Amino acid sequence: MAPHLIHDLLAPLVTNGSHPLTLKRADGIVLDKPRKPAYDSPSSFRVIVLLQTFSKILERIMNSRLSVVAPATGLLHPHQCGSLAGLSASDAVTTLTHEVKTLQIAGRKVSTLFLDIKEGFDNVNPSTLCGMLKAKGVNLYLVLWTRAFLSGRSCRLLYQGSPKVFAPVSVGTPQGSPISPLLFVIYFSRLHSELSPGLTLSYVDDFGLTASSASYRGNIQILQRQYARPKARGARLGVSFSVPKTELIHWRTNRDKAPISNAPIHLDGSVFTPKGEVRWLGYWFTPSISTTPHFVKRLAKAQAAFVAVKRLSPQGIGLPPYLCHRLASSLLFPILSYGADAFVPTVHMIRKPSAFWHKVQRWTTNCFMSTPTDILAIEARLPPLDRLLAYKGRLAHLRILCSPPEINPAAARLPHSVQTPSLHRHAPDLRPLSAKNAGSRLPVPWTQPGPPSKNRAHLPLDALPHSMLFLLGQDGLHALRVTSQHLLSDFYPEPPPSGSYPQLKLKCKNLLMEEWDKAAPDPARYPFRPSLKPHTFMGLNKFTAGRLHQMRSGKSYLRAHPSWDSEVPTTCPSCLSPPETFEHAILRCPAKEPARTRHLQGVLDLAPDAPVWSSAALVGALARFNKSTATAYPPGMFSRPSSSTSLVSVCLSNVVSFGYFMSS
Repeated sequence: MAPHLIHDLLAPLVTNGSHPLTLKRADGIVLDKPRKPAYDSPSSFRVIVLLQTFSKILERIMNSRLSVVAPATGLLHPHQCGSLAGLSASDAVTTLTHEVKTLQIAGRKVSTLFLDIKEGFDNVNPSTLCGMLKAKGVNLYLVLWTRAFLSGRSCRLLYQGSPKVFAPVSVGTPQGSPISPLLFVIYFSRLHSELSPGLTLSYVDDFGLTASSASYRGNIQILQRQYARPKARGARLGVSFSVPKTELIHWRTNRDKAPISNAPIHLDGSVFTPKGEVRWLGYWFTPSISTTPHFVKRLAKAQAAFVAVKRLSPQGIGLPPYLCHRLASSLLFPILSYGADAFVPTVHMIRKPSAFWHKVQRWTTNCFMSTPTDILAIEARLPPLDRLLAYKGRLAHLRILCSPPEINPAAARLPHSVQTPSLHRHAPDLRPLSAKNAGSRLPVPWTQPGPPSKNRAHLPLDALPHSMLFLLGQDGLHALRVTSQHLLSDFYPEPPPSGSYPQLKLKCKNLLMEEWDKAAPDPARYPFRPSLKPHTFMGLNKFTAGRLHQMRSGKSYLRAHPSWDSEVPTTCPSCLSPPETFEHAILRCPAKEPARTRHLQGVLDLAPDAPVWSSAALVGALARFNKSTATAYPPGMFSRPSSSTSLVSVCLSNVVSFGYFMSS
């Protein structure tokens, strides 16, 4: 395809604000919702809408343009999170916890009402939305394109026996479109209203109304009045809030000796009692904002996913280790660590997730249970969990520091002395209120060095720049000047310039590696050093790669590695020369000299920097040698070394595929 073809086709559509009918047709795949008692209702099915690729390219272009215009023209409320670059659910959660703890230190009772817009995406009216855009002075071509994009759409449902006929869809934003979330938050920005001292916060269609007063019953009265505002505004937009998803929580501190309040709230004829646990944006909250319940549930989800994943690669067979590594890092870790960008697990809580992470590392490498965990992490190329969680937290802190306070509510609540892309701050600042009434619990200033005392601590958003002082230094933190575009690394060449957001992210990664290297075993005990790049030999089949992992870690079936039977002598069973170490079994054993001559030409060393660990050809030769000599195989697995080459062929094919994977 000619490079200019897409530009030539899309440019007239953008200029004239047009979206052709042929690009507004979609296919809806009808899927059964699992564990439904009956399938005689449309609510028992889920429709996955497939849009045309060329249309999504155009939608992405218009989304990038509108995302710049919307904050500048006031189309978005400053307390709306999501649908913009540099904003995430963790920003909303961090803002909420900061406001709650600040108000609690000021001696106030705090309550939050969580709401969810009912079928919000299906109720966006194109005429009303375009009127909002036009009223804010948005460029005419964006208004015309939005109207054309949302009107005249059609969809056909695909299922067994379906007629495959397109039917008109007159209301709502299309599912799966890159621009739908942004159009949605613009449309419902009117539901926001100021609440002081308190907070109205939203993430796409999830709302949180926070009120504070001298008592929880006072909060109920404030929330009832406050709820009436978005309800009335939503009615004018044709939407309402979902009753089953409405939840109430009364926040309290661990020092609070008063009886737990069960004061309910009455809304639209329904009674909502306060909950002991509330799930919002995937985060689990308790009245004391304890992070333990959240990570307990994340661990349970990760364990369930691990059970399913292990079926793809049981012990010793199945997927090669590099694919296991990819599943661990891209599937299991995100499930396990979700929320670590805003929540910090306690020292006691981190033990169980760490034990689970060790199981994942053993599954990846096929190593023994007796393999030390510090060695296991390096063999699996998966850092210790506590280091990974700290790294994820630093990246979240850095992103908030680099976000424009005008669009990020968390950045707008940073201390005034913290240098951010602009001097904008949210008003009113609740810090003076907390400082006035805190007494002995006066918050620690963010610049104060050393850990906070037992009775005093940083406010959540004061702890954020304090935690980054060791990474950037006082001068580096004060010199931080990054615009919203800098949150996208695609804007930078390689390598990124010093002081840019990608460069600061690289410093966080380097710090992760430094911390991991300090915790690594002594080189005299285990010479290989930490790295995030999978080993070349992890492209072998799992059984063969597992032999190498075991021998490198010093816990294998070799006689000098007493992992499986301490009663067995260390003498080499092939040449009767003690001891049977990794180096002896591969490079020194006289009995294996014929196989070594045939297979291991060029393999002279097993040191960490030896070519055998980086060359796919030498790895294949090492696999053939291990197969022909049954080195480090379980005792009695073969009566004698097999001459079959089928396993070797699989090994070599995996090495080739892994080499392609690494190069791509």
